[in-house]
Amino acid sequence: MEMPCVSVVIVNWNGRDYLKECLNSLRRQTWKEFEIILVDNGSTDESVEYVEENFPGWVRILANERNEGFSGGNNRGIGAASGKYIVLLNNDAQADPRWLEELVQVAEENPRAGMLACKIYLQGGSKIIDNVGHLIYRDGLNRGRGRLEADLGQYEKMEEVFFPSGCAALYRREMLDEVGLFDEDFFAYGDDTDLGLKGRLAGWKCLYVPKAVVHHRYSQSSGAYSALKAFYVERNRVWIAVKYFPLTLLLESPFFTFLRFALQGYGALVGRGAAGRFSEAHSPGKLLRILLKAYLAAFRGLPGMWKKRNEMKRRTRVSQREIRSWFHRFGMSAREISWKD
Repeated sequence: MEMPCVSVVIVNWNGRDYLKECLNSLRRQTWKEFEIILVDNGSTDESVEYVEENFPGWVRILANERNEGFSGGNNRGIGAASGKYIVLLNNDAQADPRWLEELVQVAEENPRAGMLACKIYLQGGSKIIDNVGHLIYRDGLNRGRGRLEADLGQYEKMEEVFFPSGCAALYRREMLDEVGLFDEDFFAYGDDTDLGLKGRLAGWKCLYVPKAVVHHRYSQSSGAYSALKAFYVERNRVWIAVKYFPLTLLLESPFFTFLRFALQGYGALVGRGAAGRFSEAHSPGKLLRILLKAYLAAFRGLPGMWKKRNEMKRRTRVSQREIRSWFHRFGMSAREISWKD
């Protein structure tokens, strides 16, 4: 078999302490035909100097003057990549030695799979799952499939999933050429949802590859329950709904948001779920201010998102019925989205 070139894109922002483990895990890959593009988002912790000194000539560095976010950073890396396959890897993740080989083999055997998801564990060796692909809630929010479950062999089957986590994923260059790259308005969080939905609407599928294993330090850049993350997650999920939901689902989505908020409010009171973890570090008043700020930002961006919605409608290759089916096949309940960390 011809060995197609793989381009591994790593976006870094002040992640010097994680880069050694990340890059060394790529040195151990059994698949050798790949390039590494490190996009540095204006780090101030000497990340670039560290990589230049310790991995000379092996890593191609693109240094941004400012933080362009996950979406902007990856877009710059993809634009400079030469590979048939674009593989994303977080700077705080480590790949098992056969990671790339397993991804490439499945991609070669499944030409209509535009995206491949990995088995991602939380860092620490305990085989606790970070995610094995992503699920979506009916207001545009998403979460990792299998998150925080112990791996007891329940996810050993290669199967179709909705879309991959941007932490570790393969995207077919052919698909990206057709649908475009990340939406840089998102900056961070929800951008992999956006790209996954663009691929889906164009008729591409996503497969989960259980033997492609990565270990990940969850939300090291912004903090798992930080105010910054809460802002981007809530703002961007509104934009996801506006850009991609059929009109009937879009009109229904406020009901599901209200139901989610009710359950999250209870979770904050009893210390359950992400809302409970957030309330341990932040006051209810601060949470309310973050939500108001997120909705104001989402509202300001609505004209642009509505324009993109109309552009997407012209490129959509799947039926309304199939889009609705995604929320049954790859959806989750309000309880699951609200009461799990």
